[in-house]
Amino acid sequence: MVSAGLEILGLSLCTVGSLLVMVACGLPMWKVTAFIEANIVVAQTIWDGLWMSCVVQSTGQMQCKVHDSVLALSHDLQAARALSIISSVMGVLGLMVVIAGAQCTNCIRNEYVKARVVNAGGVIYIMSGLFVLVPLCWMANNIISDFYNPLVPSSKKREIGAALYIGWAAAALLLIGGAVLCCSCPAGGNAGYSVKYAPTKRATPNGGEYDKRNYV
Repeated sequence: MVSAGLEILGLSLCTVGSLLVMVACGLPMWKVTAFIEANIVVAQTIWDGLWMSCVVQSTGQMQCKVHDSVLALSHDLQAARALSIISSVMGVLGLMVVIAGAQCTNCIRNEYVKARVVNAGGVIYIMSGLFVLVPLCWMANNIISDFYNPLVPSSKKREIGAALYIGWAAAALLLIGGAVLCCSCPAGGNAGYSVKYAPTKRATPNGGEYDKRNYV
């Protein structure tokens, strides 16, 4: 019963984490304009994402342009795009694996095999969290380095966008949920063994062994 509850908890965390990875992958707010000028009245705000760049005017109008070439992107954006897609695919794969081995399904009959399948799904989710965590930290490091670099003009400096925070939350949920799934298996290592009882012995002519009923 406890292992079933852990499976549900781990699968719920991982599912939410995978959905957040997909949301972060689609949002254009990976890099946002840094407001470091003396004048706080800014005419426009620039968002740089994996798939497009958007310009938000002070009037509320927004114009977005899809990236024309993948090779023209910076290395961190290229890596983030590839690893985010891989993480999303692994999230879907992990969901199918965990459902196949869950205790509430009958896809697999053997309880030992079901437990190992759930473990495999947890490992897939942990790898998914690591895949999305690498580009997030890489991009955040580049943003912070450029921000404090005096050689980079103020117009080119960026700050960490909301998509990075969502991605970090998704990575945390995937890692925690995957660890819970790896620990959710019942500790019934002897589940496949049955207890065998020796038959009652009957009295022999020489009186060597007696049935228990002879003492009544």
